[in-house]
Amino acid sequence: MSLRMVLAAFSTALILSIAPTTAPAQPAAPLALGEAAPEFRLPSVDGKTYTLDDFDDADILVVYFTCNHCPTAQAYEDRVARFVETYKDKGVALVAISPNDPKAVRLDELGYTDLGDSFEDMKIRAKDHNFNYPYLYDGDTQEVSRAFGVLATPHVYIFDRDRRLRYQGRFDDAEVKEVTSHDTINAVEALLAGEEVPVPMTRVFGCSTKWADKREDARKSLERWNAEPVSLETIDLDGVAALAKNDSDDLLLVNLWATWCGPCVAELPAFVEMNRMYRGRDFKLITISLDDLDAQSKALEVLTQQHVSATNYLLDADNRDAFAEALDPQWPGPVPYTLLIAPGGKVLYRHTGEIDPLEVKRAIVNVLGRTY
Repeated sequence: MSLRMVLAAFSTALILSIAPTTAPAQPAAPLALGEAAPEFRLPSVDGKTYTLDDFDDADILVVYFTCNHCPTAQAYEDRVARFVETYKDKGVALVAISPNDPKAVRLDELGYTDLGDSFEDMKIRAKDHNFNYPYLYDGDTQEVSRAFGVLATPHVYIFDRDRRLRYQGRFDDAEVKEVTSHDTINAVEALLAGEEVPVPMTRVFGCSTKWADKREDARKSLERWNAEPVSLETIDLDGVAALAKNDSDDLLLVNLWATWCGPCVAELPAFVEMNRMYRGRDFKLITISLDDLDAQSKALEVLTQQHVSATNYLLDADNRDAFAEALDPQWPGPVPYTLLIAPGGKVLYRHTGEIDPLEVKRAIVNVLGRTY
């Protein structure tokens, strides 16, 4: 048994002895250079189950830990695809693994994405971006990720023909800036040439691995958000017109609803989720109730029950046509109705009826951006 394994076992035993928990212990350190590739058997988004043996034909195996939500991981998606295309006929295979427990990811950690880290969301991301490599899920047990010692997403491990670790660290030294050190490519090129990897270890950067012991933090964050105060103010036609001009720096998501509209109330939780995801950026959720003024207390009650701690208005105007002209002349009249208004007043998205939350999230993040 290697020194790393002994230390890891001792650390795990010590943690368990002083703080019993059902969540798995985090790894002591990444896999050491020269160690054998850990075995794995994991489901993939393509419907298959992959093991280490499935890559026996490759002279070099790149195990790339990544995820859906992380801005850094998203910044590398196209680069990784190009890498796979470049080296697929040179004896190099790449397999991607998501190490994250999706229930340990807080909503405010999803501000740069339209998708979480669940297996079902991974399938969507792979299809949307035409991943040309297997994308495996380790979020249920995280046993494989602990065996590798994954520190963050992304985190790269490169193994030689004998499946001994020859490189671990970052993919390269940049996210969206110009790359000056092509670390993964340099390591692969050296191994293909039968040479030693020039820089076998580099520091990783990105989003920390979401281990299962972070579920409690995610749960507490929901409790805190649910306890936030909810208010409801009236807005007149002048206020609506100013809202539509959007002289702010924020992207405005505006939802028209009413307590008497069942679909409106049913979709409020989706808007609450989006508000919690994106409000840390240049984004604001605004709801406008079309209830009568004497139903203000009822509207506030519904908003409070749904934890809509956003900017909530009750329309104070009798002329519905004048309201439509002030907000969006293309509104045909029914509710629910949803608008995405850019700074300066341009409407980027409009939808009559119940929304597809994923469609709205995509519209939002396509404006705000997916990377830092």
